[in-house]
Amino acid sequence: MFANDGAYKPHPIGDPAEAIAVLQYTGGTTGLPKGAMLTHANLTAATSQFMETTKGDPPVLVPGEERTLLVLPLFHIYSLTACMLLCVRLGAEMILHTRFDLEAVVNDLAAKHVTIFLGVPTMFTALLAYPGLAELDLTSMKYAGSGGAPLPLEVQHRFRAVTGCELNEGWGMTETSPSGTFYPMYGKRKAGSCGIPVPQTTLKFASVTDPATYVPLGERGEICIKGPNVMKGYWKNPQATADVMTADGFLRTGDVAYMDADGYVFIVDRIKDMLLCGGYNVYPRNIEEAIYTHPDVGEVSVIGIPDEYRGQSPKAFIALRSGAAPFTIDELKDFLKDKLGKHEMVQVIEFRESLPKTAVGKILKTALYEEEAQRRAAATAEV
Repeated sequence: MFANDGAYKPHPIGDPAEAIAVLQYTGGTTGLPKGAMLTHANLTAATSQFMETTKGDPPVLVPGEERTLLVLPLFHIYSLTACMLLCVRLGAEMILHTRFDLEAVVNDLAAKHVTIFLGVPTMFTALLAYPGLAELDLTSMKYAGSGGAPLPLEVQHRFRAVTGCELNEGWGMTETSPSGTFYPMYGKRKAGSCGIPVPQTTLKFASVTDPATYVPLGERGEICIKGPNVMKGYWKNPQATADVMTADGFLRTGDVAYMDADGYVFIVDRIKDMLLCGGYNVYPRNIEEAIYTHPDVGEVSVIGIPDEYRGQSPKAFIALRSGAAPFTIDELKDFLKDKLGKHEMVQVIEFRESLPKTAVGKILKTALYEEEAQRRAAATAEV
């Protein structure tokens, strides 16, 4: 027997809450990438939070029994934590694909009896466009999750109708390792919500016009989050770190949302994506959700373009579904007239074969803004 004198040795990595495990760079979709310092404690907390979200009677995910199809790049925080590290924690089998190849993904989902599939909205849009998807046996799939970008409600509904599996949307970011909210597996399901806060986190909502003030429950505001999964700061960038931290220690996320009386969070849009049209705050995501209900639309992204009268006007970039024919701006406006306010109405549309995306599959608005700026500069030079 060994005597226990109460002494202990420090862990070789140091304090897990302080020791940096990874420098995880932000996506750069709204600016220059920054290195989020994620500690060993951050990543451990995030995997624990994901485990808690799948508990129930019976549990959704069973250690040692799951099989995951992993197609997201592992350099991205969503894939690193929610896919790989969670699978390690679960003892789940991982089927690795080097990239998202639609044919290969569809074949493996059915033939290898995948139980877990996590992706981004553009991947689920592509899956739903695959001919014959409804005829495949996908009954083994019991958990499908979407993250990395807002999930169009229409895509969520169609996925459930075609596969019989709920497509769960969560919210998070690189700086939160990336857990933030989740959808209760056995709780209420509310259309358009990204769920409730993950365990051990606290969410507040700051005024968009006065970040030092928090808004009441139910009002739109910037999500501010505190919890064991929140980063230590930005690598060698103390000013950027200070810019996103509130006086009471919450991380300002840049996402506008509101929480209802049941604790469910509804994302409105990114603050940086918000448009000012004729004095009204206009959120592109709301417009995109409406356009996604059009039967011919495969993908859409809305940005603001200069308008001498209104300041900004919404422009929609649209990739049509296979076999669909382009429509006019007047036809689109007629389709949207009972779905959007006049101040939100799209003024210009541009059809593309595909929309620019990051390596993860998120639609890259910055590329669309840059193209618009170059186009205006060229037009000015010709005058």
